[in-house]
Amino acid sequence: QVLLRESGGGLVQDGGSLRLSCSLSGRIFSHYFMAWFRQSPGKEREFVATIRWTGNVSLLHDSVKERFTISRDNAQKAVYLQMNSLKPEDTAVYYCAATSGGVLTTVPQRYTYWGQGTQVTVSS
Repeated sequence: QVLLRESGGGLVQDGGSLRLSCSLSGRIFSHYFMAWFRQSPGKEREFVATIRWTGNVSLLHDSVKERFTISRDNAQKAVYLQMNSLKPEDTAVYYCAATSGGVLTTVPQRYTYWGQGTQVTVSS
């Protein structure tokens, strides 16, 4: 069982920055992938970024790859999403997720473990 807890969301102005954190508990193996998804009202959950628990495998959605960075701290058992140059369209609830599948995936249904989400609001 893996538990995830997000923090760091809030209200920020257009062009601002936020850093989301995801604290992990439970046994996490090297082949696990961690990810960030987001969901706006009336829209489906959207892939943002993913990173393997070990090694250098990661992927960001095209819409954020020039502005966001995903990273992890294995010792602290945490995953981060640094978000710069935020835009109003980035407004959403951001979720941290984990999968033991061992394969990079952007499909939310492939992720077994989810946090409760943290709200990010970007004002224009």
